[in-house]
Amino acid sequence: MNIVQAIRDTVQYVVEAATRLFSPSEDECPDIGVQPYDGDTNPE
Repeated sequence: MNIVQAIRDTVQYVVEAATRLFSPSEDECPDIGVQPYDGDTNPE
């Protein structure tokens, strides 16, 4: 039974890692979108 449990634990570990990798981000970043560039104008 130890081999079966080891395989089960390994599969569960890989599935949990894949789930975290392909799940939506948990970051608390605001969605700001594309911002126009209002940089320096040409002094000439």
